[in-house]
Amino acid sequence: MQSETSFNPQGFSTFITNIGIRDSSDDFVLVKSDVPCVADGVFTQSIFAGASVTISRRNLKDAQAQGIIAISKNANVANGKDGFADAEEVIQIVANETGIASENILIASTGVIGRRYPMEKIRAGLVGIGQKLTAADFESAARGIMTTDTVHKLATRQIGDAKLVGIAKGVGMIEPNMATLLAFFFTDAAIPKDVLPTIFRPIIDKTFNCLSIDTDTSTSDTAVILANGLAGEVSEKEFALALQEIAHELMLKIARDAEGATKIIEVTVDSAINYAQAKRVAKVIVNSPLVKTAVYGADPNWGRVAMAIGKCENDREINQDNVVIRFDHIQLYPNPSNEDNLEQLRQIMSKDKVNIHVSLNIGDASATVWGCDLSEGYIDINAKYST
Repeated sequence: MQSETSFNPQGFSTFITNIGIRDSSDDFVLVKSDVPCVADGVFTQSIFAGASVTISRRNLKDAQAQGIIAISKNANVANGKDGFADAEEVIQIVANETGIASENILIASTGVIGRRYPMEKIRAGLVGIGQKLTAADFESAARGIMTTDTVHKLATRQIGDAKLVGIAKGVGMIEPNMATLLAFFFTDAAIPKDVLPTIFRPIIDKTFNCLSIDTDTSTSDTAVILANGLAGEVSEKEFALALQEIAHELMLKIARDAEGATKIIEVTVDSAINYAQAKRVAKVIVNSPLVKTAVYGADPNWGRVAMAIGKCENDREINQDNVVIRFDHIQLYPNPSNEDNLEQLRQIMSKDKVNIHVSLNIGDASATVWGCDLSEGYIDINAKYST
């Protein structure tokens, strides 16, 4: 299957506009299906989850949805009952304008925390949207959900007669504990509602949930898939492969576009007791500020990886005498360092993508996670984010 950017699944329409939440860029996106869809979603596990997450969780309990609203530049988090009422009003406006049942509308929001929606602007901006829907423009939708992203993120695949498109946003506040950021998938394939979660959730766990930019879990993380079935049945195996490919592609685009990032870091841990342990060790490496800054500066200070592994103090099965640490093909531990392999390591760490491989040698499970380096740019962006 080849990636496409010029076709859409049938039966979807969009309305994308600027309603003045923060600047002149598009900040409101509505994606609507002609018919109700089989749907599934996963959300942040943050105990400070926003109103959008709470409402969408509720509206997805019947595994059905027909539309998704996405508002960018304002997260609508930590606004109490007012924030919840504002989100409900936005949904009701869209329901009244489009004829979709309000319980079949999902909402996602991303941006600054602790500020209410500018409801007067939203009310004015949504007048007549039912007549303004057009054939789906997923590229513009991907742009409309951006905050500090520098590029939009979109990927597509075809499965038999059906098509699948995914869009995502996010470059910071990324240490997923469910999904990550905002990620929306739309397909005209017919997927049974009891099957869709068994495909969708493991893929999210092995892609977006394996990404970390800065160790901070968003209050608004939302990943949702809508399948309207208008193209008929497809091979579930082929659909799962296509979804896996799209999710992985979008995840890497997020890593490359991360705030201040200059390089991708890929960490694989193998020979662990189980997948959870492998992922835990890999995450502690990719999340280490000292590992990240070493990668940024191409400093061959590989000992920081050993330090990071050592922080897994509850994994007492790990014995440093059994561990092997490699960067690409260069084994650095337990081999003693010398000037030749340190120079090779410096060259490896100067690449756009740096691969770290750790073998624990206590089992047969493995996991791979992704992240990025840490530069001055991250500090500059986030020191001025709300202003």
